[in-house]
Amino acid sequence: MNFSLTDDLRNLQAAAREFAQAELPVIAAECERDNKPPSRELVKRYAELGFLGINVSSGLGGLGLGNIEALVVLEEFAKVSSAVGFPIFESSVGPVRAIEHFAPDALRRRVVPQVCAGEMIVAVSMSEPDAGSALTDLKTKGEIKGDKVILNGTKRWCSGGGHADAYVVYCRLSDTPGAKGIGAVLVEKDAPGLSFGPPEQLMGFRGVPSADLNFDDCEIPAGNVIVPAGGFKQLMEAFDLERCGNATMALGQASGALEDVSVYVQERKQFGKPIVEFQAVQLKLAEMHMKVEAARLLIWRAASLAQDGLPSVLHSSTGKCFANTIAREVTGDALQLMGAYGYSKDFTMERRLRDSWGWGIAGGAIDIQKTNIAGAMLGRRFDQRR
Repeated sequence: MNFSLTDDLRNLQAAAREFAQAELPVIAAECERDNKPPSRELVKRYAELGFLGINVSSGLGGLGLGNIEALVVLEEFAKVSSAVGFPIFESSVGPVRAIEHFAPDALRRRVVPQVCAGEMIVAVSMSEPDAGSALTDLKTKGEIKGDKVILNGTKRWCSGGGHADAYVVYCRLSDTPGAKGIGAVLVEKDAPGLSFGPPEQLMGFRGVPSADLNFDDCEIPAGNVIVPAGGFKQLMEAFDLERCGNATMALGQASGALEDVSVYVQERKQFGKPIVEFQAVQLKLAEMHMKVEAARLLIWRAASLAQDGLPSVLHSSTGKCFANTIAREVTGDALQLMGAYGYSKDFTMERRLRDSWGWGIAGGAIDIQKTNIAGAMLGRRFDQRR
């Protein structure tokens, strides 16, 4: 057990921080203002600098490093904004990892290197109008007909919807009810029968596009089946790593808020002195620091215990639940310390607060994580239907 980063990891963290802090704040502000994602040119620059697919096998175009390395880099980008951090998230802890781990070799080798090179963006599409937390209620159906799969249904709350080049779509691939009938396929944006709903207008996550996916006899090659029916457990194992990424995106809002407000309270003067001289401010800073540090350690523990594979549901849900919760608290406290400046759209704090609430909903809501934790602690599953 070692709580110190290696020299190589510190250097990677410093390189990510230097690039993110120097070049991304203006872009983040544009993403927020226009509600548009970072340009494809910027994503390719991420790739050129080695920030995409950090923990993806080098044989598939990644750096071949571990999950900790990927999460350390992700936090530095997320500190600037969710929008500029999202391409890192997608390439390191998002749906591309399910393709890397479980897809047929031909599909894996066609898709993963393109993602690591910044030439392809892949999003995950899980939720439906009647299936969110109750994911096994999903109805989108894929019927295998010879060398084709015909998809019908509607997917909702797809981050990247309408923008990504391809989608990892959770769907029913057999008539078996419940989880046993669920698998996943890769649907590329130009697949016949795929259309998109209007862009969602959300409280936060500006610059992270979201839209419905509509499948009307949508036709894809049978070779695009990532996991066949019965593979739901595998998909959720990959999703345990995505929880660590979600937690890190939330952590980035909190740690970035703490850094910003620490500067502010030393510069802002009231009653003739910097407000950091008031004990109430000192106590609040200490509380925020403890929460950020604890969240980071929980996330890193989940990634570390996985030994660069896929984390357990217990540790990933614990890290996500805690990071999602403290992100809301820390950004709220930071906004309060900054007063009207925190509440103003001319500064980043109110955006951090809005995004923090989103990360506690995306990828499995906070209370769902608590049921995951309880079940994993006790070694059993709780049937919410009975």
